[in-house]
Amino acid sequence: MLARIRSAALLGVDAYLMDVEVDIAFGMPTFATVGLPQGAVKEGRERVNAALHNAGFEFPLRRITVNLAPADIRKDGSALDLPIALGILAASGQVDGGRLEGVVVLGEVGLEGDLRPVRGALSMALAARAAGCRGIVLPEANLAEASVVEGLEVWGGNCLMDVCRWLHGDDTLKSMRVDLKALMRERALDVVDFADVKGQASAKRAMEIAAAGSHNLLLVGPPGAGKTMLARRLPTILPSMSLEEALETTKIHSVAGALRHGQSLCAVRPFRAPHHTISDAGLIGGGSNPRPGEVSLAHGGVLFLDELPEFRKNVLEVMRQPMEDGTVTLSRAAVSLTYPARFMLAAAMNPCPCGHHGDPAHPCRCDQQSIERYLARVSGPLLDRIDIHLHVPAVAHRELTAERQEEPSAAIRDRVERARDVQRARFRDRPGVHANAHMVARDIRQLCQLPEAAERLLRAAMHRLGFSARAYHRIIKISRTIADLDARAEITAADVAEAIQYRTLDRMKAAA
Repeated sequence: MLARIRSAALLGVDAYLMDVEVDIAFGMPTFATVGLPQGAVKEGRERVNAALHNAGFEFPLRRITVNLAPADIRKDGSALDLPIALGILAASGQVDGGRLEGVVVLGEVGLEGDLRPVRGALSMALAARAAGCRGIVLPEANLAEASVVEGLEVWGGNCLMDVCRWLHGDDTLKSMRVDLKALMRERALDVVDFADVKGQASAKRAMEIAAAGSHNLLLVGPPGAGKTMLARRLPTILPSMSLEEALETTKIHSVAGALRHGQSLCAVRPFRAPHHTISDAGLIGGGSNPRPGEVSLAHGGVLFLDELPEFRKNVLEVMRQPMEDGTVTLSRAAVSLTYPARFMLAAAMNPCPCGHHGDPAHPCRCDQQSIERYLARVSGPLLDRIDIHLHVPAVAHRELTAERQEEPSAAIRDRVERARDVQRARFRDRPGVHANAHMVARDIRQLCQLPEAAERLLRAAMHRLGFSARAYHRIIKISRTIADLDARAEITAADVAEAIQYRTLDRMKAAA
């Protein structure tokens, strides 16, 4: 007999629907899986065999062929265990598969017949809705995640027996609906705030500009100046996520297996802070079974690299392409995968090996050659892709003990969101451009005309400091953001002068 079960598989961060076809015929007892199964899919036959026996079903001692269609795409992961098990039961007449018409099935099966969560449930649920399916059956642990997809019935079970009873008409599977508006209000749970940061007015101003225009940011200062403290509060002043952004971010985290147990939606912008010992595959993504890396997990949020020169040079250099394009493409012999990677880079470093170069309170012990070697660990092309280089001085004692109330993140975020509203209106006809940092040269020519005084100032800075063409364009983008924060249509020479001040490392190298 033949049974066909609808299921889904991952391809990058998206999913596609597939058919699990099970044929049981007379002959020597065999179990063959065809259709380019890989790794966990091949091993699934042993899990399914044991699960059926332990759940009280009969495993047919016949010739069993499982075809995974379309057969020309590699399939990996454990999500096909449940559809294979149900296909065997339906083909052998032990269950009635009629209730599965128009329903997608996925889930890992344990040896006792229990259902375990799988990666990418949200992507598969979205693919099921797009294909016009009426519902999806999956492990109960994935129920909250898949339930954010509106217009799709979602059922979750704890074990194989629950699903089989449901097929015969019992209400043994759970269903749920989530309040998307309540989930999107999760920002109120921010546990850090800029009100905790004493002093550092110039740094806060630069971070507000960075957040308003989605500009990359490098903080340079001595140990203990508060660079990490400032960076960890950057997500609290970013604009609130839209539902579309939240779904895309959640898809990435689900595919990577990074969602917390029972989490439905990533409604707060991510903050990722990998250690400097990370590999290039860990940062960008990849591996024998490719998964998203840290740059994709930071999509829509902040990627923080502390002690930037301590990262291996090859690791830093592979970031250059995703910083420009907002995507990561991993090419393998059998498949090419593209992951979203539109993140804000926030990095921190000391000005020299000892950390006290330019600090009036602590003498620097480094010679000029050591300082130059230290700064050279971060390449010029990478620095060009970082819009704002900011010097963060040590905080004076009087500022630490001052009684004044510092401005909270909510007040800064209000100004940032107003500036982003201006940019969304400006780029409404430009797909893929949502903020000033995403502008290309054509956009800069059309939208960022400089008055003569500002052009003269920028020309002089280019000559004295040796800015590259990329740095030139980034200064103009920052100037545009400064004007947006002040609700001005025109860029002034003062805006350009402030933007030039945010190229600390260029000025340090020019002085050397």
